[in-house]
Amino acid sequence: MIGRILIPVAFTLITLTPAAAASPQEQRGKTFALNNCAKCHSIDKVSPSPLKIAPPFRTLHKRYPVETLGEALAEGIYTGHPTMPAFQLEPDQIGDLLAYLKTLE
Repeated sequence: MIGRILIPVAFTLITLTPAAAASPQEQRGKTFALNNCAKCHSIDKVSPSPLKIAPPFRTLHKRYPVETLGEALAEGIYTGHPTMPAFQLEPDQIGDLLAYLKTLE
């Protein structure tokens, strides 16, 4: 009886795991966000931003098409919330971060 229940559940979990796994690019983007942005911004799908005025990354796509953020990240973001530091990303970092942001939409 238990085997009839557990085997389909195990099969479902095994088949879903590859689809749910983040690509290397998305994982690098998440790591970048964690190391550089998470002090102020929520970088996941549920938690509030540690700094109230810093928008959660999951809402950025509602303000800007994520694809269009690449140029601003390359040139350097100097505006945002008042306490946001100025920064400029390398092309690989931009691609990684945009790939991660797309997973939050």
